[in-house]
Amino acid sequence: MSWLLVVAVLVGFAVDPSAATDHIVGANHGWNPNINYSLWSGNQTFYVGDLISFRYQKGGTHNVFEVNETGYDNCTMDGVAGNWTSGKDFIPLPEARRYYFICGNGFCLQGMKVAITVHPLRHNASSDGSRGSTGAQGEASTAALRTRGAAWLAAIAVVAAAAGAFC
Repeated sequence: MSWLLVVAVLVGFAVDPSAATDHIVGANHGWNPNINYSLWSGNQTFYVGDLISFRYQKGGTHNVFEVNETGYDNCTMDGVAGNWTSGKDFIPLPEARRYYFICGNGFCLQGMKVAITVHPLRHNASSDGSRGSTGAQGEASTAALRTRGAAWLAAIAVVAAAAGAFC
């Protein structure tokens, strides 16, 4: 049982403070008609590497399409860049730009659309809680942190497997 405590402590050290944030669209309201997603997105700050998640009842009623600005404004499929239907869609935000998402089953006209702006990672993490970095040095630093985190997680998995073999 004490090995579980050791693993828990090691996991705590392995967590990367600059890790991606998962922004759940609509928070506890999910992806549904008649919700002000502009208000929700206005209260979020998205950075490169974050995720945007859509939660809805799977089964054909709702879905998610990434479209261009025209598709967003007119609730059409203009510029479709992706579509998701799982009901628990985790969409990575790999670049700094404006993203547009709509429900493609006609519910866009009932407010099921959200536009977000993804910002580049900031140069240095500071005391105000900002995270990340830019430039070649920052990218190398971020890569080193993630590699170190992955190494810790691999080590934890090995220790946990070995401990399980002896129990």
